[in-house]
Amino acid sequence: MISDELKARPAVAALLERHGGAITDGVLYRGEVSLFVEPSEIVAVTTFLRDQLQFNRLSGITAVDWEPADPRFEVIYLLHSLPRNERLRLKLRASETTAIESLTSVYSGANWYEREVWDLFGIRFLNHPNLVRIMMPDSWEGHPLRRDYPTHGHKYDYSTE
Repeated sequence: MISDELKARPAVAALLERHGGAITDGVLYRGEVSLFVEPSEIVAVTTFLRDQLQFNRLSGITAVDWEPADPRFEVIYLLHSLPRNERLRLKLRASETTAIESLTSVYSGANWYEREVWDLFGIRFLNHPNLVRIMMPDSWEGHPLRRDYPTHGHKYDYSTE
């Protein structure tokens, strides 16, 4: 449910008018706007925000693992409009089997952020130009920021024998 106070924000109102079906929920907390977006609509929504509302900077992408909740993951996109000095947080919910369309076609800076989310959480991004590990060694097993990852990690043999 999107509150009237949230709907009164110009960026939110424009987004709801153009992509209202893609926005499933919204929160205004301490002056910060968070909108929940359907995963299948993330490229269309961010393209509109960039082209029509001047959200020209993607300042980050991260995720949260809410296991045992279903869907398990929440992917968070942090957008910034430099001309208007306004920030917007987009969130989408994804299961382990959900593949999210890459935002590299909208924001080239999404490349490394998506690689990091893939590496640490195992969330897949479709049509990413190079979705390979960026933080962990290529031989690493699993995704260390998942809640079901062993607390002390897997045991590895680093000997050079």
